[in-house]
Amino acid sequence: MLQFNIDADNNGHRSFELPGARPHYNPDRPGQVEHIFLDLALNFSDKSYQGTCSIRLNPVRSGITTLTLDAVNLQIESVLIQDMPQPFDYDGEQLHIHLTEPLQAGKPVILVIPYRVDQPQRGLYFVGPDADYPDKPVQVWTQGEDEDSRYWFPCFDYPGQLATSEIRVRVPRQYLAVSNGELLETQVDGGEKIYHWSQTQVHPTYLMALAVGDFAEIQDEWKGKPVTYYVDKGRMENARRSMGKTPRMIEYFSSAFGYPYPFPKYAQVCVDDFIFGGMENTSATLLTDRCLLDERAALDNRSTESLVAHELAHQWFGDLVVIKHWSHAWLKEGMASYSEVMWTEEEYGVEEAAYYRLNEARNYLSEDSSRYRRPIVTHVYREAIELYDRHLYEKGACVYHMIRAELGDEFFWKAISTFVNDNAHGTVETVDLLRAIEKATGRNLLYLFDQYVFRGGHPDYKVGYSWDGDSNLAKITVTQTHAKEGTNGSRSDLFDLKIPIAFGYVQSDAVGDENHQPELKSFTVRIHEREQSFYFPLDKKPDFISFDQGNHILKTVTLDYPVAELKAQLAHDPDPLARIVAAEALGKKGGLEAVKALAQALKHDRFWGVRAEVSRQLVEVKLDQSFTALVAGLKDPEARVRRAVVESLAAIKTHESYKALKPLVEEGDPSYYVEAAAARAIGAIAASTLGDKPKEEKVLKLLKLVLQERGGWNEMVRSGAIGGLSQMKTSEAALNLILEYTLLGVPQALRLTAIRSLGAISIGQNNVNLERILDRLNELSKETFFLAQVAVVMALGQMETPKAIRILHSLVDQTPDGRVRRIAEEAIQKVQKSVGSDQAVKQLREELDQIKKENQELRSRLESLEAKSK
Repeated sequence: MLQFNIDADNNGHRSFELPGARPHYNPDRPGQVEHIFLDLALNFSDKSYQGTCSIRLNPVRSGITTLTLDAVNLQIESVLIQDMPQPFDYDGEQLHIHLTEPLQAGKPVILVIPYRVDQPQRGLYFVGPDADYPDKPVQVWTQGEDEDSRYWFPCFDYPGQLATSEIRVRVPRQYLAVSNGELLETQVDGGEKIYHWSQTQVHPTYLMALAVGDFAEIQDEWKGKPVTYYVDKGRMENARRSMGKTPRMIEYFSSAFGYPYPFPKYAQVCVDDFIFGGMENTSATLLTDRCLLDERAALDNRSTESLVAHELAHQWFGDLVVIKHWSHAWLKEGMASYSEVMWTEEEYGVEEAAYYRLNEARNYLSEDSSRYRRPIVTHVYREAIELYDRHLYEKGACVYHMIRAELGDEFFWKAISTFVNDNAHGTVETVDLLRAIEKATGRNLLYLFDQYVFRGGHPDYKVGYSWDGDSNLAKITVTQTHAKEGTNGSRSDLFDLKIPIAFGYVQSDAVGDENHQPELKSFTVRIHEREQSFYFPLDKKPDFISFDQGNHILKTVTLDYPVAELKAQLAHDPDPLARIVAAEALGKKGGLEAVKALAQALKHDRFWGVRAEVSRQLVEVKLDQSFTALVAGLKDPEARVRRAVVESLAAIKTHESYKALKPLVEEGDPSYYVEAAAARAIGAIAASTLGDKPKEEKVLKLLKLVLQERGGWNEMVRSGAIGGLSQMKTSEAALNLILEYTLLGVPQALRLTAIRSLGAISIGQNNVNLERILDRLNELSKETFFLAQVAVVMALGQMETPKAIRILHSLVDQTPDGRVRRIAEEAIQKVQKSVGSDQAVKQLREELDQIKKENQELRSRLESLEAKSK
């Protein structure tokens, strides 16, 4: 049975390292790979290909008699050097070449390796129509990161080896073939066409790529360099809508990074069934076709724009400057994620960028609290792909932002330019970023890296405030709540940071003026003990207090301020993140006064992100007045606010909330996302145990109608209906509908949602239906499609039966994919923890829900009476 190790240094957090994890290092280099040439012929009818891989190797030392290449599930026909056969052994994973003559240092040799592959499962993917999906396009695409290039050609498959490359590929004449670098030539040979691509700047094997299909080609340019978008024919308008800002992004990143776009062209190819959102292959990014937006989706979807920015930024961070080892992948993934923030700031402004960064921080914080805690840089793992998590991406982005805040914009960009220019077309480790910072600015930021990069975690602060009117002193008490009591003498879990604290003053005639800029008096304090108190002499009592002014530090913070100061901060702090923190504190305090302040912010705050967050806090205050304010929020002109309001109303499980949301399901909304959220919400409300919920059969009928009639972008609305059905946990009719949509032939996005939803609906089903769910998930677990396997694991991980563990164990044993294996093992742990939940606990939950509702009604009446008496 799998057991998770608990790392004491992680202060009770689950360990990242699973059984079998070990230190990983780059292998010894027999020499420098100078060039890789793939000459391939694709056979679409039987999903196979054959070709020759030629590798020019310049030996680093003499006397080498054996070379070991990575090559998984390839049929190696021979190995030649200067037409001389070389003996070799091949075990299905590594190719061991026994050289007939020892290598001589500085004298390059060319290894020529003819090989073939039948029905590949990784590395190179054939996509095409079948009986269940007859309209699926015919395509071939590759995916190399992390170590999957070895599955489609023999190579030294680790990022520390950089080489130039060529790919010549023979395909049916009607198809286009796109690869790295420049297209040297095309040749027509009967019914086939040969494309010859050449990448003349060095790059690692995992960035070598190929995409083939019957693509439409949309041409753009940046300073004379081709910028091209390849999509399925018929989606050209969606392509321009989704990727059309690319030339402006190239201009922006070229300026920001201090290095012009380095490659001869930039292509983006949207492919079917892609297993990631995107992949930054050198000059030839692959994207999932799910990112292509129709006009309605573009209303409130910026994720595609962020994806385009992320993969483009990799052309500098990852492709031009290459990580030497996977353990340092945060250098590229953190900057690509931070580039999403940077582009948001450039295109939409500072407040939008701050909110984007907040949500990146939240993604990391969620993983840290619910999954595991780890240093960003670690070389201990089972497979490198395990490192590609929220610590690597989002926490990495937050670290880059903290560097920027510490250095200031001028010196931050100078340091980034130094890092890129000094290491262009080379490999880097984390220390190289520290060196670039010191070279460009004279600053040593090792103290920051030690706390945030080389160890896990972040500070959790509790901040208290009081005012001494006699002495005109403000007292701020800061506690690092993550540190154990009595650790003032130990540095192991304390953070040592300088944090700005601002005291805000609002002019008396500006109260209620949302555009007023308050006066801020700022101080910087060093926080390094578990609990510290600071005293600030001020001319008069401040209206509000802003801890970590600008909110640049990655942290959690709980404010223990009086309601008056929180109200003033919510209304007047110029920083949207500070207003959000104040809203959270008001939501926890509760009471009618808090509701009024939150309702005012929901109606009047200038920034949609604050309004959305306020709606989530209103629902935390269990008063009827919260409901009234939220219903008014349904008319917000910003779709993303309406979506947040809908999700908040879903938590108020009454017939009134159902009536407020029902029109959005029946009549729709301009936004797919709002409509989908409403469909999910009415299912959650119908599943409530409270007495005044809507009749379940009416909700079922409405959701079934949505499934029958609403199509649209990526099946967003119909997926919302499936989500609503999944909340109706005791309904056999809801289960039957969900099972119907797990069948092959259902559009992929909708089918994956239905598979995931089997876990949610399983919790309230009777034993017969539970067995039906388990049988279906067991069947689905045998599918080889990566996204289907992930959906099955997610469903099983939500279940509360030990029988789910058996299927998960089977997946762990059988899947060849390390990502699926890891999340399946984590799901086993989750199910084991949940199995202890029995019917008595569920009954207590139902009774508690009823008590909470009755208590809310009483408190609402009491608050209203008190307000009238004042």
